[in-house]
Amino acid sequence: MQEEKISNYVKLCMEWADKIMQMDRQDLFKRVPELKEENGYLTIRHFGRKYGISETDGSICSLDGEREPYTMEAMNIYTLLGYAKKGAFFMDKWVPFADLRNARPFAPAYKIGETDVFSETFSGHAEELREAFIKLGGKELSQGDVGYEIKAFECMPMRFYFWDRDEEFEAQGNILFDYSATDFNHVESAVSIADEGIRRLAEISGLPIRGKSFQMN
Repeated sequence: MQEEKISNYVKLCMEWADKIMQMDRQDLFKRVPELKEENGYLTIRHFGRKYGISETDGSICSLDGEREPYTMEAMNIYTLLGYAKKGAFFMDKWVPFADLRNARPFAPAYKIGETDVFSETFSGHAEELREAFIKLGGKELSQGDVGYEIKAFECMPMRFYFWDRDEEFEAQGNILFDYSATDFNHVESAVSIADEGIRRLAEISGLPIRGKSFQMN
């Protein structure tokens, strides 16, 4: 079943690559103004990493010398390009995932697969988490033992809050989106974007993902 799921996502990426090639370029730049044209690629940053969408076949590759993008990283980029609405804008209205438009049905699974995983992965590792946020250019926030705002994409900032475990309580975490997030991407993509943020933070921290993650390469 896992192999079948992965192959389905790979197939979806191939379909998206074809769709990107057929999109009106000027419309794409209006909807996603952070895109840049560089040496045969449309370039974009996702959680601090630079990726290129080939202007030849629509495929996505790494442009920062690190590993190639995981399938879900590529899907996050494709769905941003496909779903971003013209005129969408940052609202500075921060909400948990469940309060995004049409997100409520996915909220229980999101808690298990994302916020619980975030808490468990960094339990006892607050300093490693802080350093990871700093390496991603995060903006420190006053709430939580560790709280930072980082950018999934230039148009999609996210806020991560973490309270480490103590003698009485287990570690707790929360992730907030700007309410505009579903104007830039599909609501289900908010799940995989949060997932990718946790994975990126764990990757930088050198920690394994813990809990029932949605993770898929």
